[in-house]
Amino acid sequence: MAADAPRLYLDPDRLTGPMAPGAELLLDEDQAHYLRAVMRRETGAALALFNGRDGEWAAELVAVGKRGAAARLVVQHRLPAPERRLELVMAPVKRGPVEFAVEKATELGVTAIRFAVTRRTVVDRLRMDRLAAIAREAAEQCERLTVPAIHAPEPLDAVLERLDDLPIVFGDETGAGRPAASVAAMLGDGPAGLLTGPEGGFDPAELDRLRARPHLTAIGLGPRVLRAETAVIAGLAILQALAPDGGGARHRPTATG
Repeated sequence: MAADAPRLYLDPDRLTGPMAPGAELLLDEDQAHYLRAVMRRETGAALALFNGRDGEWAAELVAVGKRGAAARLVVQHRLPAPERRLELVMAPVKRGPVEFAVEKATELGVTAIRFAVTRRTVVDRLRMDRLAAIAREAAEQCERLTVPAIHAPEPLDAVLERLDDLPIVFGDETGAGRPAASVAAMLGDGPAGLLTGPEGGFDPAELDRLRARPHLTAIGLGPRVLRAETAVIAGLAILQALAPDGGGARHRPTATG
């Protein structure tokens, strides 16, 4: 497959049949515009397609127009691969920082992004469709095989109740947290979550409730005050880098036969 083949995500819920050699799949209007107007691809161009469950497939563009496009699958060249469950729970912040955080969290391998409304949260609306599109584009760019689920905002306590089976670390800006590296090393490559607070930090009463939950651990992210999006990147990078294979080469299982 051509090294410069555009890489596109296909929503598995919109597929009308299985991914198999020779199958023809419809691409949506936005993908058609991207291929035709941005990438300047024509019929016969090589593509790479993935849907989050069937690995990655080499494909050929067989039709492209203003209202849509179609591709024919050629061969599966990357197998599905297991992923560590890694969830981000983030207090909503302003549009620019939250979009940046979603993009980088996707690149860093999160499997789900949840938004938790805290007492100091000032953002009352998120464009969930826009955030989902950013996650999808980031997954296409970074060559991962899945796209993280994006969940609508809920109160902080409700989100944590949903995740009571997941070890979660959160940045404690008071300085009382444990060293992040030691906690990340203890978690290894097992399931984990990162919780980041709003601009201005968690309310003292919220911090008390967080510390009281047995599946949450307070960590320190250094002596400086971090922006919300910086805390997301720092925390996720530590959790991933200190997993057993976090510093290794990219693992890309390849289909054979």
